[in-house]
Amino acid sequence: MSSRCTRGSATGWGRWWCSPPWGSPAYCWWTNGDHDTCHEGGAVRIGIDVGGTFTDLVAVAEDGSIAVRKVVTTPDDPSIGMFRALDALAPSSPVPPAIDLLVHGTTIATNALLERRGARVVLITTRGFEDLLWLRRQDRAALYDLARDHPPPLVARSDVVGVAERMGPAGVLEPLGDAEVARVVTVVHALAPEAVAVALLFAFRHPEHERRLAAALRAALPDIPVAASHEVLPLFREFERTSTTTVEAYLRPKVSAYLGRLERAARAREVSTLRVMTSSGGTLPPATAAARAASLALSGPAGGVVGARLVGVAVGVSDLLTLDMGGTSADASLVSGGAPLADGGAAVAGVPLALPAVLIETVSAGGGSIAHLDEGGALKVGPESAGADPGPACYGRGGERPTVTDACLALRWLDPQHPLADTVRLDRAAAERALCSLSNELAATDPAAIATGIVAVAGAVMARALKRVSVARGLDPRQMALLPFGGAGGLFGCALADALGMRSIVIPPHPGVLSALGLGSAAERVDVLASCHRSLDGMKPAELGGLFAPLLEEGGRQLPGAGVVLLRYADCRFAGQGYEVTVRVTDDHPRRIRDAFLAEHRTRFGHATSDHTVELVNLRVVALREGPMPRFSGLRRVVQRPGASRPIAVRGNRVSAAVWALDELAPGLTIAGPAILAGRDATALVEPGWRGTTHPSGAVLLERL
Repeated sequence: MSSRCTRGSATGWGRWWCSPPWGSPAYCWWTNGDHDTCHEGGAVRIGIDVGGTFTDLVAVAEDGSIAVRKVVTTPDDPSIGMFRALDALAPSSPVPPAIDLLVHGTTIATNALLERRGARVVLITTRGFEDLLWLRRQDRAALYDLARDHPPPLVARSDVVGVAERMGPAGVLEPLGDAEVARVVTVVHALAPEAVAVALLFAFRHPEHERRLAAALRAALPDIPVAASHEVLPLFREFERTSTTTVEAYLRPKVSAYLGRLERAARAREVSTLRVMTSSGGTLPPATAAARAASLALSGPAGGVVGARLVGVAVGVSDLLTLDMGGTSADASLVSGGAPLADGGAAVAGVPLALPAVLIETVSAGGGSIAHLDEGGALKVGPESAGADPGPACYGRGGERPTVTDACLALRWLDPQHPLADTVRLDRAAAERALCSLSNELAATDPAAIATGIVAVAGAVMARALKRVSVARGLDPRQMALLPFGGAGGLFGCALADALGMRSIVIPPHPGVLSALGLGSAAERVDVLASCHRSLDGMKPAELGGLFAPLLEEGGRQLPGAGVVLLRYADCRFAGQGYEVTVRVTDDHPRRIRDAFLAEHRTRFGHATSDHTVELVNLRVVALREGPMPRFSGLRRVVQRPGASRPIAVRGNRVSAAVWALDELAPGLTIAGPAILAGRDATALVEPGWRGTTHPSGAVLLERL
């Protein structure tokens, strides 16, 4: 049974109005004349990723078909650009689509840490440990730079309050009296903070003192958020727990206000459900996310890794090195065995965070990263970025300094007639003028030669990041495929693969909005943690099961309903070590945990001694409800030959490259380099010596010849 479709009146982006024989209205999206799969009156899931330069939207219909939208980011208030993208789905239609779920990846927490624009925090800690955040771990910020300091803590030393109390591993060493609780409340009230962090010794095991203080402060200061370490991170290691709790308090007011605005705007547009991406690669409702603000520190980049995993599933590749190259930075990560590689903690802007997070290595090598010469005359890229305003010189918005995007345009990898987003068209002459501003220092007058140097430096920075998430962890990138995405990632794919000795590249469908696609299809996720210092030697299965039982119950309570899977993990170490390795727990047999730990330790560090005692340090339970798998083949893909060719420069050589329409390639095509794959949201470069095959999903699989 077929439907009759007619195009709506909107230009550029719009909808097809469908009249099925049974009379109920249906809709589908089209982009630049392509009619996607019709979607009969159902709801959609939407992912919106706010980047430093562009805000990306992907809508996933019930049948898995997708539509995309890309607008310029509004730095002063990212929610403006976010809802501009949402409103652009159907700019002239009288009946908007029913939005079942909107998932947002936000940089609000990341930017607050980078720019030091969070709340004024008072830290309450055990008396005698007031200097904990300054003492840190007695490590150096840079091993061979004796003068380099760590970033200062987020709290002023004068805003640290010591408490006369003390817990030890076995319980109370010094009781917390009522008079001391009253004194602390009075002191904190006088300091007039915007948020309070409470982190007492051994609160992860014995939280009674911390609970009393937190309850008293919340009663006395009802409008001031209070973060308690046993609620934020109930794990041992007092420095990391205190630092993470301080970050939570520092971010909570700003994140809460932002998410409140988002919720109100979403309600006004009749969005059924709003969720927020966390650093772990899962989503939370806004109220929960506002109370776990520190978990949003890597919210934006995590969506891209989730999207890369989905593409890997679609093309049958389970081991991927991923690179998300956006406007201000590039994020390297890894998918191993079909799952994003996770880490038990990270540092954002030099501030330690010990919350679960997708492993991400961020470097300043985005499209807007500015090229300059350092004091010694060496060419550098970043960390300063042109951002969205004014943006690269080629945007024509007042930028004058050369960026990576300007270099790519000068090499003719990008088409000045092809808009990047909204009405952003590229000005090659402006790009070349900006590049020539470096000509005197570089003793070069050819803009293409300067551009070649800039992309080489940017590529080297990204290659180092890819090695840090693979080689440095004992993983061989030559056994993986590289999946570059983001607006500029595909332009550097071949060069990066060559640098790492890789022979396979996956250019995903819709590479420029893959992070938003990952958001729209991300799982609901809750992490439950607990410290447990036990030797695995002699432990019985029933004992292990009993240790996990309360965490499993809590995970099910926090994420109720059908379709929830509870996964178990254990942080293990050899007795005496100062670090742990996380392994999956598939049953209650301690011996299998030990074997998994030895195998993982050998992979990561090259050795594992089977006769050493193995300790069980932390237990983790992850509650997951998977999102729907998008159907990547929704677009009409019929193009079987290049539309044109143009001269480009690749690694100092001038070649003629065939130009293919990336979004419309028919399955089964063979594309030999040099070639340009020009999509609506991103462009990819197939260098000489590489050959691509188009996959039914819309991905292009490149192989080294």
